[in-house]
Order: sequence, then C-alpha cells, then structure tokens
Amino acid sequence: MNIITRELRSNLKSLLIWSGSLIAVIVMMLSEFSAYYNNPDMAQIMESMPKALMDAFSMSNANLTTVSGYVSITVVYVNLMLGIYAVLLGNSIIAKEERDKTAGFLMTMPVTRTKVLIGKITVAIFNCMIVLAVVIGSLYIFTLKYNPDQEFYRFLWLITITTGIFEAVFLSIGLFLASAVKRYKVSSGIGLGILFALYVLSVLVSLSNKIDFLKYATPFKYFEASKLLQNDSIEGQYLNLSLAWIVLFMFLTFRIYNSRDLRD
Repeated sequence: MNIITRELRSNLKSLLIWSGSLIAVIVMMLSEFSAYYNNPDMAQIMESMPKALMDAFSMSNANLTTVSGYVSITVVYVNLMLGIYAVLLGNSIIAKEERDKTAGFLMTMPVTRTKVLIGKITVAIFNCMIVLAVVIGSLYIFTLKYNPDQEFYRFLWLITITTGIFEAVFLSIGLFLASAVKRYKVSSGIGLGILFALYVLSVLVSLSNKIDFLKYATPFKYFEASKLLQNDSIEGQYLNLSLAWIVLFMFLTFRIYNSRDLRD
C-alpha cells in the first residue's frame, strides 16, 4: 500500500495537468461544432472535399452536422493525446527511480520487485482510468446542449471501452520500454516515436488498399470511431489482438524488470 500511495502522490501533478488539458481540448473541439450543427451548407462542403483526404482522416461515412458524426471524427485526436499520456506514464512510473536516483531506496523496502511493479502498474492503470473518465465525462457534459439521441450514448459507451483498451496497449508499451531500455532518457523518446509512427501508418493505410494488411500493426486502426458509429459494435479480431499485445508487453515487462540491474 505504501508503494501505491507513494506513486499516487508523485503522479498527481501530471494527472491534473493532463486532465485539464484534455478538458480544454474537448471544449475547443465542441465549440467549433456549433458551426456544423444541423447546417446543410457544411454538409455540402464536406461532400465536395477530395475523397483521398476524407479517407485519410476516416471522414468518408461521417455526418459532421450531427453530434455523433462530429465526435466520431474528432475523437481520434483525443485518442492520440491519451496514447501519449499512457506511453509516457508507463515509461516514467518505472524509469523515474533511476532518473531521481531513488532506485536504491526502493529496493531496500521489504517487498519483492514483482510487488513493486504490481503497485506501479496498479497506479498507472488507475490514472489512465481517471483520465479516460475525464474525457468521457467532458464529452457527455459538453454535448448535452445539442440534445444527443440514444445512438450517441450507445456510441459513447463503445468509445469508453475501446479507448480504455487503446490506452492499455500504449501503457504496456511504455512499461516494456522503460524496463528494456537501460537509458531512461531514451526510452520515452522511443515510445513517442513508436506512437507517432503507428499513427502515420494508420493514415497511410487509409490512403492505399495495397497496404491494407498493415492495419493489424497499428492500434489506431483497431477501433476507428467512425466504424464504431457505423457498425454499432466492436470487432472481435481487433479486441483479441489488442489483448494479445497487452499480455505480451506486460509479460516482457515483468520478465525484464525482475532481472535487470537498477542504477541508483
């Protein structure tokens, strides 16, 4: 419990900053929606845009004049921020012991490395859940004035589930990199590089059917909000693939962390 309390306190400032930033992004995002809401002129403008551009940003089947359609397009940028938060949190919650020169103190506590890691991962998951709750709560509150229908609330529930899984994938990547890369200053950079590379890959996959098989390599294509809205369901193959990535990276994290030399 001491480890969990310690980690909660040390990560509180970051949690508050990210939560505030995400609320601000959602407020700005939905403030722009007022120009689209029930505006047929905007719908015509969107229809006149190049198909390649619409496909690249998964906008082909979305109606931006409805709250569900608008959120289905813009939520990808919120997910990008959540991915950044998750991978940085996963990295820092492990690497900070070497960064802050407290690894020696931590290892003198009467607990095993496995218990230390479980405590850190518990806090990381809790913080990711808090940030996700902030995002979903903000979307719920700031869309009320547009009188969303039941379809939107069903869609919001699907976003909650899939975004939580999305966060868990990148959290596990961050944890793995912090355990595997000896230089803590490098592991966070690698994590962000992987995240942005996977995002760019998702855009490229949307542009070309020739590389469609690469969609299985990027979590950004697993739970596209526009498809969730259209199909009203989560595809099982992507759910299973996400869980496989999480289990793999978590297994490697425990395996490596328990055997590596920690610098104090």
